[in-house]
Amino acid sequence: MDFPTPLVTTEWLAAHLADEDVVILDASLPKPKAKPEDNPLNGLQLPDARFFAIEGDFSAHDTDLPHMMPSEAQFNEAARRLGINNASKIVVYDNLGIYSAPRAWWMFLAMRHTQVAVLDGGLPAWVLEGRPTEPAEKMKVFSGDFSGKYQSAFFQSADEVLLHIDDAQVKVLDARSSGRFHGTEPEPRAGLRGGHIPNSVSLPFPEMLNGTHLLTKDQLIVKFHSLGIHDEQLTFSCGSGLTACILTLGAHVAGFKHLSVYDGSWSEWGQPGEFPVVSGT
Repeated sequence: MDFPTPLVTTEWLAAHLADEDVVILDASLPKPKAKPEDNPLNGLQLPDARFFAIEGDFSAHDTDLPHMMPSEAQFNEAARRLGINNASKIVVYDNLGIYSAPRAWWMFLAMRHTQVAVLDGGLPAWVLEGRPTEPAEKMKVFSGDFSGKYQSAFFQSADEVLLHIDDAQVKVLDARSSGRFHGTEPEPRAGLRGGHIPNSVSLPFPEMLNGTHLLTKDQLIVKFHSLGIHDEQLTFSCGSGLTACILTLGAHVAGFKHLSVYDGSWSEWGQPGEFPVVSGT
């Protein structure tokens, strides 16, 4: 059994909960400045889910930039501690629907593990349908044999983005809000400039969603085509490399092939003075 698409339904997962090779990962992460009481699903998880710590074991420790892809060795070690094997079929979800789970999905793909999918609708859809949950508890001790091989093309550096900034065949799509893109809203991280990468295109990540679900393939194709996106190489950016992966998931479902995430995103590019910024438009 292979995943036919990078999304699985709650019906599919409910039917495969007991499959020995299926591993469920909770990649939940709150939105910036959110309080625990803002989400009534905090403290709940799917049965036997294991917590994928985007801001812990699965972020690089040698940088001040948030959510950066860790080294191959760090990722493999952390994945093995979650009991993930090379043969595991991984379903990732989060407690906001589709928010942080795509980041985990993209990281596994970058490690050449193709048997990974995002739960469409996430925990909210699962709970709404009356499916079983359990309290999120301290992580159990596992031991897996995961040994991924990192593919650097899945993530772009600032220098790589800068190199192609005037290339019409390379498009940068920005998942931040329109206000942040145009510099009319303040950045949530202190010390960052407002605005956007020159020649980038605004595509706020909520436009990829219908409630807690991803838009359909046809809807996603229409959305990208409306922005003049066809067969270019696409690089996705956001505030910290997290919601950029929602756009990446949408583009993948829509059938686009040449995809990458600018890992430093605005947390890096928006720092004073180093890289060119367009604002006030």
